[in-house]
Amino acid sequence: MKICFATNNKKKIEEVKAALGKDFTIVSLEEIGCKEELPETGDTLDHNAFQKARYVKDNYGVDCFADDTGLEVEALEGAPGVYSGRFAGEPRSDERNIDLLLNKLEGKKNRKARFRTVIALILEGQEHSFEGVAKGEILEAKTGTGGFGYDPIFRPEGYHQTFAELSMEEKNKISHRGKAVRALVQFFGINH
Repeated sequence: MKICFATNNKKKIEEVKAALGKDFTIVSLEEIGCKEELPETGDTLDHNAFQKARYVKDNYGVDCFADDTGLEVEALEGAPGVYSGRFAGEPRSDERNIDLLLNKLEGKKNRKARFRTVIALILEGQEHSFEGVAKGEILEAKTGTGGFGYDPIFRPEGYHQTFAELSMEEKNKISHRGKAVRALVQFFGINH
């Protein structure tokens, strides 16, 4: 099955390809000729994920799925949440986002956080959504060089390493995106 994953983030595409396996051919936005930035003006992860998927379907006519992920920090009342990717403003920068988050958490004892991913799928004219959550905590300093985004400061529950220290395979087993993708895979297994 060939389907577009509405992103050009190569690391996200690698993660999803690894999770979906050989039965699927994942094509990126670049591969379908979409060079513009997809709209993300919603105030929820669901809204953003569907906004991106509908944009691709309406403008390029291909079945696709899109995701939106937020890091929700308890002590910051769920922030940065839907604004995780642009927390420190434009231009987007993982480093600046991490620095701002660590700054806002300075001196706070409660470091509980969760990553939440929503995947919006448009397939054969039908819309579906899938969600995955990974609970953990925010460390006081970056550890590890793998992954992307907030991975170097997020330690999942039950682990001594951050997402940035885990192999892609290990991260996919427990990550928010991994869980949402598995729900997507299950859906395909049942419906195709």
